[in-house]
Amino acid sequence: MAALTGRRPLIAGNWKMNLDHLQSIAFVQKLAWTLRDAAFDRAGVEVAVFPPFTDLRSVQTLVSSDDLPIAFGGQDLSAHDSGAYTGEVSGAFLAALGCRYVLIGHSERRQYHGETDALIAEKVAAAHRHGVVPIICVGETAEDLEQHGPSHVPAAQLRVALEGAAAGSEVVVAYEPVWAIGSGTAATSAQAQQVCAALREVIAEVLGADAAATTRILYGGSVKAANIAGFMAEADVDGALVGGASLQLDEFASIARFPSHVGTV
Repeated sequence: MAALTGRRPLIAGNWKMNLDHLQSIAFVQKLAWTLRDAAFDRAGVEVAVFPPFTDLRSVQTLVSSDDLPIAFGGQDLSAHDSGAYTGEVSGAFLAALGCRYVLIGHSERRQYHGETDALIAEKVAAAHRHGVVPIICVGETAEDLEQHGPSHVPAAQLRVALEGAAAGSEVVVAYEPVWAIGSGTAATSAQAQQVCAALREVIAEVLGADAAATTRILYGGSVKAANIAGFMAEADVDGALVGGASLQLDEFASIARFPSHVGTV
């Protein structure tokens, strides 16, 4: 379990293209109230949300003014810092908004926008240039799983992505089996552990043993309050990247309070 290794668990909610800036304010307020009423331990578990770009300023203002126990980040960023790149969002802009994190290489970006491993490495470098922590998403399709086994494709994706990492800078890795996302059928905790352990070996190869020991690896793919405790009991699973359930207030708050499901962090 993450806390036993000194890695603070991270529960991250990817809203995808949902909630406008007014809805985001209401959601974050209610999430903070729900966690407060449940005596949420902000020191023991980190909670982060990833709203659409148009919501970020509203979320930043709310979190900062009320000192809410919630981090936030962007769903993507440009490999470029500035220039004639219509529709792109610079890491500099995310940093100016107080974003701690940015998602990079989500399976939907790979599938619908043709993002390659090489581009993802460039985006990792861009995030680090501006002091934003990249959450590097990797995962295999059902076809990949059948052809190569469970860890071959995610490990290969991560090895390239880490080429963009700045020495000594923090990264987070999210393993999201594409076949599990939105399917309602999650990987088993044993399956998640097998792949996350392989990913930690890649981190050790590329960034060194110290980085491997401290880097948090998340599982994503049909995560629910009913299955989060099983994932978090695994040695190399340090949190979750939550999709659909992150838009359900009570469900997401319950996922964030996973220690209450197992009695201890």
